[in-house]
Amino acid sequence: MSTPPPSDAPVEPDLGQIVRAASARLAAAGVVTPDADAELLAAHVLGRSRGELAAAAFRGDRLSVQDAARLEELVVRRAAREPLQHLTGNAPFRHLELRVGPGVFVPRPETEMVAQLAIDALRATAAPAPVAVDLGTGSGALALALATEVPHARVHAAENSVDAFIWAKENFAAHAPHARLAFVDLAQAFPELDGSVSVVVSNPPYVPDEAIPRDPEVRFWDPPAALYGGPDGLDVVRVLSGVALRLLHPGGTLVIEHGEWQGEPIRRLLTADGWRSAATHPDLTTRDRATTALRP
Repeated sequence: MSTPPPSDAPVEPDLGQIVRAASARLAAAGVVTPDADAELLAAHVLGRSRGELAAAAFRGDRLSVQDAARLEELVVRRAAREPLQHLTGNAPFRHLELRVGPGVFVPRPETEMVAQLAIDALRATAAPAPVAVDLGTGSGALALALATEVPHARVHAAENSVDAFIWAKENFAAHAPHARLAFVDLAQAFPELDGSVSVVVSNPPYVPDEAIPRDPEVRFWDPPAALYGGPDGLDVVRVLSGVALRLLHPGGTLVIEHGEWQGEPIRRLLTADGWRSAATHPDLTTRDRATTALRP
């Protein structure tokens, strides 16, 4: 007959109850998706998928005292609005799981359609090994989407933030070691590729300096250099226009992510620089998200 545990032994909490309590705390803290965040944090602590977590909670599994303490620590940090992706160390982007953390811009779901525009343009290129460039790659999201979804392309990416470069280097090694990552300012990037590139893509800093983001996760955690783009938010876009004219061959495609009110001024800017067929594209929420143009 087994010996019952001592009466003063720590009680292992019910998994479902502790996840529901975590969700309630996150909701009270203003987290937009408290249920999902609580489940993802618990799944991270347990090393399980979200589906496996749901099955364990349905069975009435209990959480060890150690895991409960670890989850409590993460919930406290998330309630203080530290980004979920910093706590788990991962950010999903299309089919990729990217490593992220302090010092790098966390890729957003809306950028996935920007990647699709660049992928479609790259796939439409007749060259057997078309060249693509991602300027200001951050975590590497756009470049790695191109490199893994258009495997016959030669993809180059530029980043000049030390912190972001460290994260990008890890992601390139994990997902596309054949792609090229360079520590260089985008204004001086890849002169050896001048006139040979089929697609240039960028998610530049485009928030106007005075437009402080409301979400604490963005305002306090995303690096300012990845957010703010001057008085009208377009300082880096002006640089991108000139660099992409240098890099692209005639007929090559430029894809730029931007804010929902910036499509018209960006089209004017690009047209004035000589670009053709400038067009703005909405994301899945119907907000303007990216502008494309063709090199003359």
